[in-house]
Amino acid sequence: MSTDLTINNSEDFGEILSIIEKARENAFRAVNRELISMYWDIGKYISEKVKANGWGKSVVSDFADFIQNHYACIKGLSVQNIWRMKQFYETYSGNEKLSALLREISWTNNLMIMSRAKTTEAREFYLLLSVKNNYSSRELERQIDSMLFERTMISDEKNMLFIAKNQGLTALRDSYVLEFLDIPRKHKEKALRKSIVTHLKDFILEFGRDFSFVGEEYRAQVGNKDFFIDLLFYNRELACLVAIELKVGEFKPEHLGQLEFYLEALDSDVKKPNENPSVGLILCTDKDDTVVEYALRRSLSPALVAQYQLHLPNKELLESKLRELTEIAESEGNDEEIEDEDE
Repeated sequence: MSTDLTINNSEDFGEILSIIEKARENAFRAVNRELISMYWDIGKYISEKVKANGWGKSVVSDFADFIQNHYACIKGLSVQNIWRMKQFYETYSGNEKLSALLREISWTNNLMIMSRAKTTEAREFYLLLSVKNNYSSRELERQIDSMLFERTMISDEKNMLFIAKNQGLTALRDSYVLEFLDIPRKHKEKALRKSIVTHLKDFILEFGRDFSFVGEEYRAQVGNKDFFIDLLFYNRELACLVAIELKVGEFKPEHLGQLEFYLEALDSDVKKPNENPSVGLILCTDKDDTVVEYALRRSLSPALVAQYQLHLPNKELLESKLRELTEIAESEGNDEEIEDEDE
């Protein structure tokens, strides 16, 4: 009897811990919202005083001393931080959509996004991502360092038609940065797979928090034969299994046939009735976009071919590539408008 009571108590106590943790998280979020709102209001006040009364560094310094003398217990009210509050307000004032998101993340993450994301689109991207994934400052810094915004935009531009055919695949990208893997530049697929499993937390950070690991070399039995999928995940947003095949080398069309076979096996024998059809990703070190396009053109399976690299991307090269793709998309859009006018 005592054993049963102990088991029941453990379960009950666990539920109580969940209640406490949820309350603590809600309290932290409420305090954070008020803190960001205070910084916003101070920034607005300073901005207006600078414009209307010509406040300069000396006046703001006196203002900071005045506040600290009255509220010594409140941190973050240094002269430098007050100037940041002014910049914070001036950066987002007039943008109601973004100003609402600001209050959902920490001041440290706000400063990082404000200083390092150079466009409104990039700031919105990282704000939404930070709110959705509850990023720590280290995690957000990693995403910005790896230029996730630029890589996602390039991926969406390059795969526009494919994404239109497979709406759910917006959760997957055309390139991934795996700089956290402890493997040499020349490596084998087994070493790549083992290192991914070892660094699973970082791998999921790169792919997205909605991914949950199911297994490596996942066995799919078809007839009397066993086949092994390199990595199998479940994605909560897509509500489906995601099979990842690793290829050290350039993508070949026959890789797609192998992946499609695995997806059929998963859908026939593993997928649950309430889940969506399985999705596949071929992760390779190199790919020719034209070969990929031809290979996928008649494929009915929801699959994507992505390239991985083991170092952080070249910032200038990515930005240049994004501008080029954007200009091409805008040019094609203008051509379509002209054709519509002619008609």
